[in-house]
Amino acid sequence: MVAKNIPPRTGQQYSIAYGDYKAVVTELGATLRKLTYQGKDVTVPLGPDDPVTCCHGQLLVPFPNRIEGGEYTFEGRTYTLPIDEHDRNTAIHGYGYRSYWKLESLTETSVTQSWRVPFLLGYPFDLIVTATHELGPDGLTVTVEAYNNGGENLPWALAIHPWLSNGEKGYGDEIDGHNAKCRVTIPADTHVTVDGNLIPTGTEPVEGTKYDFREPRLLVDQPFDDAWTDVHHDADGRVFATFERPDGLTVHVGGDETITSFQMCTGTGFPAFKHPAGTAIEPQTAYANAFNTGNQLIVVKPGETSVTKLFINATQA
Repeated sequence: MVAKNIPPRTGQQYSIAYGDYKAVVTELGATLRKLTYQGKDVTVPLGPDDPVTCCHGQLLVPFPNRIEGGEYTFEGRTYTLPIDEHDRNTAIHGYGYRSYWKLESLTETSVTQSWRVPFLLGYPFDLIVTATHELGPDGLTVTVEAYNNGGENLPWALAIHPWLSNGEKGYGDEIDGHNAKCRVTIPADTHVTVDGNLIPTGTEPVEGTKYDFREPRLLVDQPFDDAWTDVHHDADGRVFATFERPDGLTVHVGGDETITSFQMCTGTGFPAFKHPAGTAIEPQTAYANAFNTGNQLIVVKPGETSVTKLFINATQA
C-alpha cells in the first residue's frame, strides 16, 4: 500500500520572504535549500527531492569539518564516532544535517526549528539545538542556539555551509572556469595548513601566498578546500567574507564575534554530478579537529546556551 501525502525527500518546505529576498528552508537538516535576491540565486538552488550533496546549505552541528580518525578526548574521556569520510578516515560535519528538525514556529519572514541530539555513544551529551532563519532588510540572519540539557559540560562548534552561486546553472566539470571569474575577500591573516587527510598541522601567515584574500582576489588559483583564521571583526563584532560575481551581484557571508574562521571549498575534483555551480564559503566557530585540539572549541556548561548569529546578504551593482 502506498501512503498518501508523502512530503518531499527533504521533508516539509518552509518558504519565507522579505522585500527583495526569498528563501526556502527544509525540515531535513534545517537546510537552506534556496536563497534569492531580486530574483537572482544567491546560493545554488536545490529541488525539494534533490540529494543534498556536499552539505549544501546545511548547518554543521555539533561540529563542523573533520575529526581525525573519528576519535576525540574531551575532559579526560575518549569518544569514538563513526567514520563517514572513508578515504580520509574522518568523521565529518556532525549529525544535524542527517536529521529531520522539529518546527517550532513559522511566520512570513522567519522559521524556527529544533533538534535534540540522539543518544550517540560517540557524542552522549544532551544537546538541544534551535535554529532560526529570518529574512529582513539586511538579508538572512541564522541564529543558532546550543542548549546543554544535561548534567556535564559538552563540546560544541558549528558552521553554515552555503554554496554561493557563481551565476551559472547546474553542476558539471566546467564549474572551476566559472568560479575563476569571481572575486573573493576573506578578511583573515592566517591560513591553516593541513595533511593529506585535510587535518590541520599548523598555521602560516597569508602574506605573499595564494591564500591572501584580505583584498578582493580572483579565484584563479584553485583548488581550495582550506581554512583561514585570525579574522578581522568590525566595530560591531561582525566579520564578513565576500563573493563578487561577473553579473554584478556581491554576496556577503559571515557572523558575529563567535566566528573565528572561514572554510572555502571550490569543489575542484568533485564528480560532475555533485559539483555545484559556485563556491562554498563557510563561517565557523572552529576549524577542523577542534574536538581533539581544543582550538577555538566552545564548552557549554549544564543549563547554559551558546548563541551564534550567521549572516548572508547580497547587493547588486
